[in-house]
Amino acid sequence: MPTVETLIADDSATADPLWRARPFAQKRHGFIALTRGVSNNIGACELTYRCREEIDHAKAELQLQQYRDLLRQWDVDVITIPGSSSHPDCCFVQDTAIVLEEICVVASMGAVTRRDETEDVEGLLSDYRTLHRIFLPATLDGGDVVQVGSRLFVGLSTRTNLQGHDALREIVEPFGYEVVPVIVNGGLHLTTGCGVVNDETVILNPRWLDASAFTGLRRLQVPETEPWAANTIRIEEHVCVEAGAPRTFDLVHPYVGRLETLDISEFRKAEGSLSCLSIIFREAIQKS
Repeated sequence: MPTVETLIADDSATADPLWRARPFAQKRHGFIALTRGVSNNIGACELTYRCREEIDHAKAELQLQQYRDLLRQWDVDVITIPGSSSHPDCCFVQDTAIVLEEICVVASMGAVTRRDETEDVEGLLSDYRTLHRIFLPATLDGGDVVQVGSRLFVGLSTRTNLQGHDALREIVEPFGYEVVPVIVNGGLHLTTGCGVVNDETVILNPRWLDASAFTGLRRLQVPETEPWAANTIRIEEHVCVEAGAPRTFDLVHPYVGRLETLDISEFRKAEGSLSCLSIIFREAIQKS
């Protein structure tokens, strides 16, 4: 039986303090999570890598409610907007925007059928951040962006192109962020094969992306038998991984304060991951 690999690169965070993640400077301010209801037409969702399966809408709603309940247990203020029958993928709200400490970047989504989803969330997010936008022909999905401190890793995938990467870099560099391209050659988005464990650690499926892009970080690798498990949601020391991946759970557990699991089996049929179901951000004192 193959062993679970833990790769700690020579250029790991412990060796190079320059790349240590930006500390949370304002812990007295809470977290907000934006979620969206499950479309009653989710069965018509976009699919790229998976074969279409029947999705149990009632079970998906229950799984989403359990997801929100966990966030509330972590003292997150959960905001929910209704699902839309005209937007089958709308519950995957992460793809619509990237919310940073200073600004919000509205996505230019790669799937034509999903582009109107941004209209339903940007008005709400404008209450918390100044909005910036990416425009076609640049495409960028929020699910292709993973933030670790002041670095934004951007997946070059079937949904995000190099122009999208460059457009995001132009917007965020004045705020001190570095944008790092990552080739995605397996899963739908970067987040399909990448999750943040702590300020110095990510969990990856290196068979679906270029793991060498994550310099200065501890890189945990999911076992081949649990390829979909390399995704997380995280609030400081609290981390959640997908249920049904016990070896990944054991791999992540030493690096977190508290580790939870959630069943998202119905969303997995729609190529969704844990992080797809929310936009999580820290409440700002004021707009930048």
